[in-house]
Amino acid sequence: MKAIVDCNSFYCSCERLFRPDLRDKPVVVLSNNDGCIVSRTDEAKKLGVGMAAPYYQNRDIIEKNDVAVFSSNYNLYGDLSMRVMDTLRELVGEEQVEVYSVDEAFLDLSTIGSAALQETSTIIKETVEQWTGIAVSVGVAPSKVLSKVANRLSKKDKRGTRGVLVLDTPEKIKDALERTAVDDLWGVGRQYAMKLHHLGIDNGWQLRNMPEDWAQKNMGGVVGVRMIKELNGISCIPMKDPLETKKMIATTRMFGQPVYALNDIREAIATYTARAAEKLRRQFSAATTIQVFLVTNGTRNGKYEYNPQSRYLYNTLPEASADTSVLIRHALPLAEQLYQPGCKYLKGGVILSGLVPMAAIQTNLFMEEHLQTNQALLEAVDNINFSHRDDVVKYVASGLKRNWKMRQELRSKRYTTRWNELYKIS
Repeated sequence: MKAIVDCNSFYCSCERLFRPDLRDKPVVVLSNNDGCIVSRTDEAKKLGVGMAAPYYQNRDIIEKNDVAVFSSNYNLYGDLSMRVMDTLRELVGEEQVEVYSVDEAFLDLSTIGSAALQETSTIIKETVEQWTGIAVSVGVAPSKVLSKVANRLSKKDKRGTRGVLVLDTPEKIKDALERTAVDDLWGVGRQYAMKLHHLGIDNGWQLRNMPEDWAQKNMGGVVGVRMIKELNGISCIPMKDPLETKKMIATTRMFGQPVYALNDIREAIATYTARAAEKLRRQFSAATTIQVFLVTNGTRNGKYEYNPQSRYLYNTLPEASADTSVLIRHALPLAEQLYQPGCKYLKGGVILSGLVPMAAIQTNLFMEEHLQTNQALLEAVDNINFSHRDDVVKYVASGLKRNWKMRQELRSKRYTTRWNELYKIS
């Protein structure tokens, strides 16, 4: 059996954890630059606050109903996410946990007897909530797709299920799939959902009963066949290795305000490159290719209009590297080539690919060896920045003022990761 543990309105739950006065009150959290609503509590949803909708479109409802609003506090959310995942590993074993996202994790419960699934799942839920303060819902079923169905229904009917739903019989699976529209199935995108509705297939149970050869023809080949099998309780999506290294690393951000100057672009790209390099070293990898992109806002008739356009350039490194200085040295010329005077820039990013193990770098006989001599320095910088945060040690190319940083005007304190922002009990 597979289970998925999903944190309820995770970002809002993190904010409520240190604001008990907001319990049972409407709360929303905004995206980068305070643009859109990315998390909302059930109370906010009942008021009509839209999910993923622009903040300004919901401002009247929010102000009229005294809804608490927060900017995204990624330091806080990341730390609390780690605590939730560590708790799950403590309960079921590290190899049985696959972290799917910042607020979701799949669990392999194949060693748990069917008679004990409900009790075990309830214990997992209650322990996570007691140890971390974050409310979660648990869905259990024979496959990942069905466990997502169970989880969704457990969140829709919190009183009836008490946040835990186990689909361990054919009758329960049929009932759950009949109550789940194809639009809400994990792995069915908008285009396929429209196609399925057009073909008269509206819920999960109808899709589950379609032949595999039909899915092969109408739902993307192997992917469609896998979906039908998963809906029939045949596990086809394996648990991923928790130690699996990433094949690509990216750091991208929206700018806090429109950027026009080349120097600001250079600072942003240098900063993103340094962040990507830290991630690279964290998994003991080195990159062979670096890509830089910038997103501009187009103009028409001499006036700015919202018409985002992306431009990319990449460079293959002479030898694989995880050295921040080397990566910045290759990233900045790409940024300069992409830059066009007079353009209004909204976003930038750096993507590192062609990753290889750091211990198995193929060196270049015609280049000076640098990796070994810089390794100790890079480790020292990473340790300092990790312990003190806020890029205490950074490259000059990253800038000092950083006026382009994303806007977080309503951010709460970073209670768990900053000494000077610790929660105070009076």
